[in-house]
Amino acid sequence: MSIERFDNVLVLAPHTDDGEFGCGGTMARLIENGVKVTYAAFSTAAKSVPEGFPKDVLKHEVRAATGVLGIAETDLKVYDFEVRTFPTVRQDILEEMIVLQRELDPDCVLLPALIDLHQDHKTIAEEGLRAFKRTTVMAYEIPWNNLNFSQQAYVRLEERHIQKKIEALACYASQGHRNYLNEDYIRNVALTRGINIGCEYAEVFEVYRWIL
Repeated sequence: MSIERFDNVLVLAPHTDDGEFGCGGTMARLIENGVKVTYAAFSTAAKSVPEGFPKDVLKHEVRAATGVLGIAETDLKVYDFEVRTFPTVRQDILEEMIVLQRELDPDCVLLPALIDLHQDHKTIAEEGLRAFKRTTVMAYEIPWNNLNFSQQAYVRLEERHIQKKIEALACYASQGHRNYLNEDYIRNVALTRGINIGCEYAEVFEVYRWIL
């Protein structure tokens, strides 16, 4: 069974760049095969932007990054929830997700894992499961935040998909100080997951709900 069985995929990213890291290769593969992908980022993390960059820089960087993957600008949704405060505004986040569910009616949602250590990531996972309770839902891997991640579903990727992922993440110049944006790391995580299943590269997901 192929990931392309889905026609309309929604990626929920707590902050800009989370979705690209967790499932950038998968998004590239889906779009290459004609699947509609919508990307929703809930914070541009203005408070965390390093000195020397404008506070709204991540709004521009996420547009460039998702463009590299092939996501249409009309399929990019960016919200302004304040970074590290998501648990205090979870109802507002849920209501935005309900609007997305009503407007997009996705048949697959990709989001962070419930066991993610970051409070914003965990909130998006919890509210995402509430908002999309009748939809296939899978969690993407954020290794440095996931102490116990169940590797239940693998998406096979090829070099061109990983290259797109690397190019997309390279658009985040303001985040260049973060070691997990290192090209070797990005490639090696995908290489490791590929070795697990006997292919060149892969991304892995935890399955919360699979509707056939």
